Amino acid sequence: MFLRLLAIIWASPYTALGFALGFFGLCTGGRARVRAGVIEFYGGGLKWLLNRFLGQFTLAITFGHTILGQTDTALDISREHELVHVRQYERWGPFMGVAYLGCSLVLWLAGRRPYRDNPFEREAYRKAGDEE
Repeated sequence: MFLRLLAIIWASPYTALGFALGFFGLCTGGRARVRAGVIEFYGGGLKWLLNRFLGQFTLAITFGHTILGQTDTALDISREHELVHVRQYERWGPFMGVAYLGCSLVLWLAGRRPYRDNPFEREAYRKAGDEE
């Protein structure tokens, strides 16, 4: 229980960001629910944000212990993948964003795929059973 609490605190800077974005979603007609120990926000302005900044094929994104999805169905489809990211936030804490983006930058500079070749994504796809 104590280690679980530490993991939640360690990931909390990103969880706070997810809550802020989720609140925006709620204020624009979105909804929220709790699944597998995380808060999922979906719909409303979140759908627009995800489409605008990440592309229409992005179903969801994780920030700490929050998952932001385009729709409730998108969250159902992507949950196992996104829960792997929740565990990554628990391991990496406030360094997760820098580590993830740093890996993507190095891959892009090397002419590789910054998303699909990113080790954080590879782990999520592998553990969710969606490996290419």
